[in-house]
Amino acid sequence: MSAYDDLAPSFDRDRAFPNGVAETIRAAILAAISADRPGLLDLGAGTGRIGWPFVAAGDDYVGVDLSLGMLREFMRRMGQRNGHAPRLVQADGEHLPFPDATFDAVMLMQVFGGMRGWRRLLAEARRVLRASGVLVIGRSVAPADGVDARMKQHLASLLDQMGVQVDQTNARDDVQRWLESNASGGKRMVAAAWNAERTAHGFLDRHRTGARFSALPAPVKDEALRMLAAWAAERLGPLDTVFSERHEFELRVFKFQEGTGR
Repeated sequence: MSAYDDLAPSFDRDRAFPNGVAETIRAAILAAISADRPGLLDLGAGTGRIGWPFVAAGDDYVGVDLSLGMLREFMRRMGQRNGHAPRLVQADGEHLPFPDATFDAVMLMQVFGGMRGWRRLLAEARRVLRASGVLVIGRSVAPADGVDARMKQHLASLLDQMGVQVDQTNARDDVQRWLESNASGGKRMVAAAWNAERTAHGFLDRHRTGARFSALPAPVKDEALRMLAAWAAERLGPLDTVFSERHEFELRVFKFQEGTGR
């Protein structure tokens, strides 16, 4: 069982990319790979928010996720789009069921929040990566002073005042530093950019289904969101006020010399 199984049916409701963004991310990733028809492994494929264009195009793509519920949503998504049948595997990323040197690219898209075993995950990613392959990490980047960032920061403060301990682990910075130190080469690129409309009300709805927050007792969640809504109404105005923000999807592409980086 995974914490994401119960969240899977509603996961994409408030997290979908605008039209064309996922396709643009696919194009940027393929452009960073030297192989003509690369073998692609997507670790943490989830509901296919990023993976579906690879499947629809007939790419040599394999998606892996620990959550069977998320993979079922991926299958449902592809059925709606009448695309090719995706090759999906339920597995722990720290123990992959693939031989050494199987893939030309391993993609790790938005998977490091709350992760503690990232060193084992990267070791497995390196193991199944061919010597000439690339490891690609990616994430959505929102403004540091945007609606979501401000509300997330204040929610953390409210939970602290309530004496509620929430795991705030985010290994992304540690992972990036490790890769920069161990890879033989790397580059950063903005794969896609778009204007997103954000509201305080949208954050409240979206955050209730977040994997870590949703695990809290219902009375705690209700009280924290009630106080957050009151704060937002005072600081940001009516909860349905729309703020237009620039969002980006950032990719970092790393290459390794044979025998290094493990």
